Amino acid sequence: MDTNPKIDVVIPVYRPGKEFHKLLDLLDRQTVPVRTVWIMHTEDGRELPSGESYGFRLMTEELLPEEYDHGGTRDRAVRKSDADIVICMTQDALPCDGTLVENLIRPLGKDQVAVSYARQMPRTECRLLERYTRSFNYPAASRLKSAADLEILGIKTYFCSNVCAAYNRQIYEKLGGFEKKTIFNEDMIYAAKCIREGYFVAYEADAKVIHSHNYTRREQFSRNFDLAVSQAEHPEIFQNVKSEKEGIRMVQKGIRFLIRNHTPWLIISLILDSAAKYTGYLLGKNYKRLPVCLVKSLSMNSRYWE
Repeated sequence: MDTNPKIDVVIPVYRPGKEFHKLLDLLDRQTVPVRTVWIMHTEDGRELPSGESYGFRLMTEELLPEEYDHGGTRDRAVRKSDADIVICMTQDALPCDGTLVENLIRPLGKDQVAVSYARQMPRTECRLLERYTRSFNYPAASRLKSAADLEILGIKTYFCSNVCAAYNRQIYEKLGGFEKKTIFNEDMIYAAKCIREGYFVAYEADAKVIHSHNYTRREQFSRNFDLAVSQAEHPEIFQNVKSEKEGIRMVQKGIRFLIRNHTPWLIISLILDSAAKYTGYLLGKNYKRLPVCLVKSLSMNSRYWE
């Protein structure tokens, strides 16, 4: 790859607020400049920011709500770009500093690295259990993952997040890009495809964004339901890779974390949260056996089923 690669950013946007404007300001202050920001805007009557005050071009495409798809919408934007590297972000992820882009693209300098994803740091208002989840999924040490790690990491080998991830566009196009219709998890499905084709997925801990959610138990249930649906729809990738061991390890480490932080009473909440996630996951894996009306009510993305 070129030593001075062209870099574009893709951001699906719905009901943008002040945080989105802050994201654009922070992208404009990076040590490695962004060339174009592609905004895929699901129409909601709100006015988007003008590109006149930024050092990059701001390109916007309007979408109807029924046109939005986790994979298809991002793929549409990536294919509009002719950049060497395309970074996918969400509108609520904020770079921790001006070196986000510089650090995130560093692993893509190696020929066989197809994608690099960032570390997610908790917001100041983030609950303790969610802080633990962030640290579990996004540790302080970077890692390069390949098919050789499946025996050790299991499902985590394929883990990747489009909250902030950079893609080698040449490899992206060669492998067919994101799934064009997916309920969720397009980033992990693509990462799995890369690894199965002999490429590497990089987790870059020095590239940091602020991003977390204080989901309710019901929201955790629905999110894991959709996650499992995406896996059930791609048995060619996930049927021989188990997720349950990773969930058990997360609970075990979480209990130790809470004891060390002198909050043992939160163990009950951890167990209840984990039970909600696992129940949602089990139902999602078996969604084909459920009535469509029930599936819609359990899903976080009911429009997907219409």
